[in-house]
Amino acid sequence: MGRLDGKTAIVVGAGSIGPGWGNGKATAVTFAREGARVFCVDRNAKAAAETVEIITKEGGEATAFAADASRGDDIAAMVAACLKAYGRIDVLDNNVGIAETGSVVDVAEADWDRVFAVNLKSAYLAMKHVIPVMVSQGGGSVINISSIASIRHLGISYVTYATTKAAMNQMTRTTAVEFARQRVRVNAILPGLMKTPMVAHSAGLAASYAQGDVEAMWRARDAQVPMGHMGDAWDVANAALFLASDESRYVTGIELVVDGGITLKVI
Repeated sequence: MGRLDGKTAIVVGAGSIGPGWGNGKATAVTFAREGARVFCVDRNAKAAAETVEIITKEGGEATAFAADASRGDDIAAMVAACLKAYGRIDVLDNNVGIAETGSVVDVAEADWDRVFAVNLKSAYLAMKHVIPVMVSQGGGSVINISSIASIRHLGISYVTYATTKAAMNQMTRTTAVEFARQRVRVNAILPGLMKTPMVAHSAGLAASYAQGDVEAMWRARDAQVPMGHMGDAWDVANAALFLASDESRYVTGIELVVDGGITLKVI
């Protein structure tokens, strides 16, 4: 038996920005391998379809849906479509996020607003529309993908990313308290330095680490981690699997750090 047998999971950000495995893509496939029916949502319809194709080729069940997670109408349509397809929503994984470099002095107002819309408003909207469904069903699990940037300065200036993720942590805590009696669990995962397509495609990060040299950036990030290497999308996916499963039925409001020990030291 799979750990998610009989459950329906929405993964928002289930595609990948480039070749390889992003957190959302790996999470969607992991959920399906453990028995969940997975509603794969991404702004890029092709990326969502690619994830669904992987799942269905492995014998799992999944549906692709294109949506801009920062738009309320799109999220309402997402929930309606998932309910039409599968009849319930047991797990919501909010995995949408972008990283823009720059301090408060450097960041343009339009960029500030855009990062807040993508990183924070998207999670608010998804919870706003999904939690009532979970309450009506008798419970569910919400997983918000935050970052250790929400609790540490990592030597790279990206105030918008850090601030939105810090706000996500508090939104997770308060929502966990407010819906605990309705058996809706709300938790956050704080990945550390991960080797994913999103990081590889962030010109700002590569420039900050190694003057645009992606391979040099990977080496520099590996060197920062006490374990000697970055994590990958499967590390995040396996943490999400625990929080999605009934094994974590008494766990709510936590910040599960997945970082190879980097937050234990002075960087």
